[in-house]
Amino acid sequence: MRGWWREISGLVLPGACEGCGVPRTGLCAGCAGALAGGGGRVRPAPEPTGLPVVHAAVPYEGAVRELLIAHKERGALGLAGALGGALARAVEAAVGGARERPLLLVPVPSSRRSVRARGHDPTRRVALAAAGRLRRAGASARVVPVLRQRRAVADQAGLGARGRWANVAGALEVVPGGGRLLAAGRVVLVDDLMTTGATLAEAARALGAVHRPFTSGAAGRSPRDSTQHEFEQRVAAVIASSPASFEINRNSSETWIVAGGER
Repeated sequence: MRGWWREISGLVLPGACEGCGVPRTGLCAGCAGALAGGGGRVRPAPEPTGLPVVHAAVPYEGAVRELLIAHKERGALGLAGALGGALARAVEAAVGGARERPLLLVPVPSSRRSVRARGHDPTRRVALAAAGRLRRAGASARVVPVLRQRRAVADQAGLGARGRWANVAGALEVVPGGGRLLAAGRVVLVDDLMTTGATLAEAARALGAVHRPFTSGAAGRSPRDSTQHEFEQRVAAVIASSPASFEINRNSSETWIVAGGER
C-alpha cells in the first residue's frame, strides 16, 4: 500500500526529485543522466566462487544510490521505468548484443518478509520494465521468476563478504518446472545492486542445479562439428555496483574493499 499511495499522491501533490531533491519532479534531468552513465563488467574483491560474469549499468554512488533506495525502500514506483532502462543496457552488455534466442531475465528474489514490508518486489518490478525496454528495441525478452527462497536469511546489512556468503549459501532454489522454462532462451540473472556478489553467486548455483546452458553447433564450426555442444558462460546484469568493482575489472592486481548493501 505504501508504494501505491506514493504513486497516486504524486499525481496531485508537488513532488521532489528522488535523487537530489529538486522540487516539482520525481526525476530531474541531471539524475536521469546519472542513470545513463557509462557501465561495464564489474567484479567484487574478494570474488565469490561461482559468480557469473556481471555487467552493471552505473556505479552505486550519489544520485544513483538515492534513486535505488527511493525505489526499493520508499516505494517510489515511478522510478521503475528509468531504472529498468539502465538495467536493459546492462543486459545488452552482458549478452554481447546476441539476439538469436529469447532473453530470459531471471530476477533474484526478495524475501517474503521484505516484499510485505516494502509493499512490492523492487527487483521484479525493474526487471519487467527492462524486458519492456528490450522488446521495444527489437529483442525478444521476458521475465522468468523461477527462483525462490528455500530458507530464511538474515539481513545482509553489516555483514562482511564471508558473512554474506555464509548467510545466503544454499538459500535459493528453482521452482518446480523452472528448468523447462529456462531451456527456452538465453538466461540472464538480474538484480538492482551488486556489492560482494554473494547473492548472485548463490542464484547462479541454484540455476546450475537444474539448467546447464549450452549452444549447439556454435558459429564458425564446420558442418561435421555441428553436433558438438558449447557451454554458455553464465551472465548477470545489475543496475549498479560499487565504484571500486569497476576499478577492479580494469586493474585486477589492485585490492579494494567493496562496501554497500545487498538484500
